[in-house]
Amino acid sequence: MLWKGHWKQHDPTPSRVKQRERRRRKGRGRARAPLRHRRRLRVSSRSQPSSQSSTVADRSQTLGMNEGSTVIMTECTSLQFVSPFAFEAMQKVDVVRLASLSDPELRLLLPCLVRMALCAPADQSQSWAQDKKLILRLLSGVEAVNSIVALLSVDFHALEQDASKEQQLRHKLGGGSGESILVSQLQHGLTLEFEHSDSPRRLRLVLSELLAIMNKVSESSGEFFFKSSELFESPVYLEEAADVLCILQAELPSLLPIVDVAEALLHVRNGAWFLCLLVANVPDSFNEVCRGLIKNGERQDEESLGGRRRTDALRFLCKMNPSQALKVRGMVVEECHLPGLGVALTLDHTKNEASEDGVSDLVCFVSGLLLGTNAKVRTWFGTFIRNGQQRKRETSSSVLWQMRRQLLLELMGILPTVRSTRIVEEADVEMEPNVSVYSGLKEEHVVKASALLRLYCALMGIAGLKPTEEEAEQLLQLMTSRPPATPAGVRFVSLSFCMLLAFSTLVSTPEQEQLMVVWLSWMIKEEAYFESTSGVSASFGEMLLLVAMYFHSNQLSAIIDLVCSTLGMKIVIKPSSLSRMKTVFTQEIFTEQVVTAHAVRVPVTSNLSANITGFLPIHCIYQLLRSRSFTKHKVSIKDWIYRQLCETSIPLHPQLLPLIDVYINSILTPASKSNPEATNQPVTEQEILSIFQGVIGGDNIRLNQRFSITAQLLVLYYILSYEEALLANTKTLAAMQRKPKSYSSSLMDQIPIKFLIRQAQGLQQELGGLHSALLRLLATNYPHLCIVDDWICEEEITGTDALLRRMLLTNNAKNHSPKQLQEAFSAVPVSHTQVMQILEHLTLLSASELIPYAEVLTSNMHQLLNSGVPRRILQTVNKLWMVLNTVMPRRLWVMTVNALQPSIKFVRQQKYTQNDLMIDPLIVLRCDQRVYRCPPLMDITLHMLNGYLLASKAYLSAHLKETAEQDRPSQNNTIGLIGQTDGPEVTREELKNALLAAQDSAAVQILLEICLPTEEEKAKGVNPDSLLRNVQSVITASTPNKGMEEGEDNLLCNLREVQCLICCLLHQMYIADPNIAKLVHFQGYPCELLPLTVAGIPSMHICLDFIPELIAQPELEKQIFAIQLLSHLCIQYALPKSLSVARLAVNVMGTLLTVLTQAKRYAFFMPTLPSLVSFCRAFPPLYEDIMSLLIQIGQVCASDVATQTRDIDPIITRLQQIKEKPGGWSGLSKDPSHKNGPRDTGSMDPDVQLCHCIESTVIEIINMSVSGI
Repeated sequence: MLWKGHWKQHDPTPSRVKQRERRRRKGRGRARAPLRHRRRLRVSSRSQPSSQSSTVADRSQTLGMNEGSTVIMTECTSLQFVSPFAFEAMQKVDVVRLASLSDPELRLLLPCLVRMALCAPADQSQSWAQDKKLILRLLSGVEAVNSIVALLSVDFHALEQDASKEQQLRHKLGGGSGESILVSQLQHGLTLEFEHSDSPRRLRLVLSELLAIMNKVSESSGEFFFKSSELFESPVYLEEAADVLCILQAELPSLLPIVDVAEALLHVRNGAWFLCLLVANVPDSFNEVCRGLIKNGERQDEESLGGRRRTDALRFLCKMNPSQALKVRGMVVEECHLPGLGVALTLDHTKNEASEDGVSDLVCFVSGLLLGTNAKVRTWFGTFIRNGQQRKRETSSSVLWQMRRQLLLELMGILPTVRSTRIVEEADVEMEPNVSVYSGLKEEHVVKASALLRLYCALMGIAGLKPTEEEAEQLLQLMTSRPPATPAGVRFVSLSFCMLLAFSTLVSTPEQEQLMVVWLSWMIKEEAYFESTSGVSASFGEMLLLVAMYFHSNQLSAIIDLVCSTLGMKIVIKPSSLSRMKTVFTQEIFTEQVVTAHAVRVPVTSNLSANITGFLPIHCIYQLLRSRSFTKHKVSIKDWIYRQLCETSIPLHPQLLPLIDVYINSILTPASKSNPEATNQPVTEQEILSIFQGVIGGDNIRLNQRFSITAQLLVLYYILSYEEALLANTKTLAAMQRKPKSYSSSLMDQIPIKFLIRQAQGLQQELGGLHSALLRLLATNYPHLCIVDDWICEEEITGTDALLRRMLLTNNAKNHSPKQLQEAFSAVPVSHTQVMQILEHLTLLSASELIPYAEVLTSNMHQLLNSGVPRRILQTVNKLWMVLNTVMPRRLWVMTVNALQPSIKFVRQQKYTQNDLMIDPLIVLRCDQRVYRCPPLMDITLHMLNGYLLASKAYLSAHLKETAEQDRPSQNNTIGLIGQTDGPEVTREELKNALLAAQDSAAVQILLEICLPTEEEKAKGVNPDSLLRNVQSVITASTPNKGMEEGEDNLLCNLREVQCLICCLLHQMYIADPNIAKLVHFQGYPCELLPLTVAGIPSMHICLDFIPELIAQPELEKQIFAIQLLSHLCIQYALPKSLSVARLAVNVMGTLLTVLTQAKRYAFFMPTLPSLVSFCRAFPPLYEDIMSLLIQIGQVCASDVATQTRDIDPIITRLQQIKEKPGGWSGLSKDPSHKNGPRDTGSMDPDVQLCHCIESTVIEIINMSVSGI
């Protein structure tokens, strides 16, 4: 309460004797005062509050002390405390305010004021000199100043030394020793000694007593004790003792730290009063003292006498300095000590608040402790609540009881009591006429009511508070009140409903249960009105419906999660506590049929997005779909889901994807085996096509779109997920003799899948997991739309370069129409300028803007195959085609394949469809032969081939799953045979794999055949062995016609570029499936291509794994191909593995030498002997083995022709000499006469030819080894 002090001006006229004595003592004190005493408090500019003074009776009434404070209350019955007004004046050194204090108030502050007047100040300003004069005038009329001046005249240095000696003595002899250096030979009691002593003696008496208490505190190890001391208990000398205490602490701060002194004062009678005076005379130490007391305090203050005394002392301090009370409360929370103090300070602050409608500080403070993120604080305060309920002490005297009473008063303050007859009518039951209920909650009280509900939920659910009957009754009345139709009212009803579910024990009587049922019925009736009036899409009607569905499906854990998420806290709810609520919901309010019928009539949420929080109709429909309620009661939900998918926007609501998944499951899987027809209906194809209207047409895509991109992506997700689920459940559906309708391929062809995926890629943050889910479905069902090269191309198209190109886009480029492009293509035989100009402008357009030009561009590709078309046009067309491929690949591929068909006179060209190309991907290679020598168009063809090979795999896998029911009859015949039930399925899988392998290998063989020069190219001098060399060295014959030479160069460049493109594709195919490489090489291909494939396909090294198996084949042709392939691989990959395989090949050749006939020996060794040179070049350690093998072959051949001629013997002799002395024969191979002369004799004999080949091989090896050295 405010203290109305006496404002009076002190202007006394003291006697000359007193003035002279005061000046004498003032001079002596100033001379002896150390520098640390010569200070004054910092002045700060603050507003001046009204004067206050408080007696103990007033303060106890305001603070609401508990019974634990009875000791202090009894101690301080007649003591005067420092008022907030006086403390603020001391804190600011406001001399005017100090002059207005009454004599009793001024008496408490004399120690500080006298020291301020006597000690030399650090502030030498004129203003302080004037303030000091006012202080001297103020002190001049106070008699007690003389005794304080006498205290300041003592030699404190000697006193400090004696005190230090006494502390050492106590430490040496033990704390219980009665000897004292400061005080010796006490004749009387401590009080009488104090009365009869002079100032130095009084200082020593108080210091000795204080040090004894401080020493005992330090040795008590935290256990509280109460020290009886006459000096601090005698009411006659309390003021003198307080003066001595303040002077001692001020003059000996190192010996008597103020925090330690404050801690010691808690253990004596009147300690709180001494503490307040001490802090008031040193106002700067307020925060330090409070923090020290809190830090040394108990975690639970109401559990012990010491905790209660500490709490009350701190409350007195905060009452003296109310501006710092909330800061002290923050220290309490920070240290997790003295929770009762935090609540008490909050109660004090709440009582001083004038706000009635807003949320009180008590509600905010306790809610912050229990609902904050700090688990340590939550546990600490929860323990305070639990312990407070378990104490046997009278509850009305505890801080916890005061807190609960204050909360109850606030709760009752917002509940106007009215008599409601409407409820009686609605309930249709007999109720007492005098039953009064709360209703009509005021709009300004709704937010406060919601805060109170959440606080009580936290107190009961987290802190374990057990409500009294009165609290339970009032809470139920608040929860069943009817708020206005505002967003805050919707929130209040949701919280009330969840609190009823969480704490069903609040409803204990039949009348209360009937009140709850009436309120729930009111919720159902008023839900639509609330939603339309408040403008909140997420109303409490959806929550009611959702809880009813959970109860019907017995998903009690889901209800608990729902309650916790709505309340915003994790509380423990036993499922058994929901049994009564379950009965009310399922039997009285919401039967399952009512729930299902009501859900369909609920309107969809307009512009549903993640920005709309709370419980929506989509949550209810999702749960009903999961529980199969719609199919049980034959209620169609397809239209509702379709409308909701159409009414969506970004950011994507997280419940949409689970809704689609559970809807698909309800379409394919019956609710029960007994009723297989109990399923939902799928979305029709016509409804799906209407979603994509505007995107399918191509022109003005953005303008014609009727539905949002979110709706289109969700429908795409629905279709892909539906088809995948249909294939995954084929066997189950076949067993049930059900075959749900699959969406037609024509529908899938009309949906711009790649365009939509590209749109989703730019909205990944807003779409949540939809983009990744679509990519997963594409990779499984449409792998040809997930080619890595396409993604890389997209990055180039949508990168920085594209932005720069858009900056160069002119109006002329925008004005070119598809018709103008067609006219330009028609003029290509005459002029290339116009088409080149239009194509260059089209490169500046985006992919979606190029879609209208796709048909014209592809239909005129055959004209680009004519001779004389500039390469720049071809490259630009290739570039535009790749850009279009990012948005409409499937449609573009079909148009391109049909456009590149060979034109045969009098034969009508067949128009292939998407399905035809997936069944037979090799149709792509049945194009015009001129494409094989046009690299830009060949690049497009290879891209389409790769895509359709992947599409064919997915198509056949899907076809295999679709037709799985064909195996049922055969499996029924073998049902009794263990291990044979899966026989037919395995057979069909093997057939599919064989077909795919044959398809891939056929494509590879055709591509390898394309790499061979045609007869015309060979006639012009194109040698396939020279394709890896420099282009300038290809032309072997010089001709005088320079134009012909340039033509051959151009032809060679095209062939080589095509070979590079093919090698890149083959490399990708080999990496994707190494079995293709094995199959192709087991089939074999022309050996002229081996230098090209080994050097041009980086993954050819995998052939080293199966070459031993290829060499082991019985066919001679495969063995020859294997050795030739190995020779090129050894040169390209000189690895340890290659060495081991080469050594194996040499050994196999030696073995075959002993078993082959003459004809087969010639056929085998003639093509394989040159490979031995490559072995030696790659691996010199094989030199000895290969030379021995060559001599052995020569000896075998010589023995076969020994009976016919003896001319072969010199050859064998030369071979032996070459092996022994290779250096002398290194130049033989360079002599033309040596090469041609000996081979003329008997050249028709195969053995002789073989011998000459051996000799050439040996000489080439020798020359190679010598040149290498």
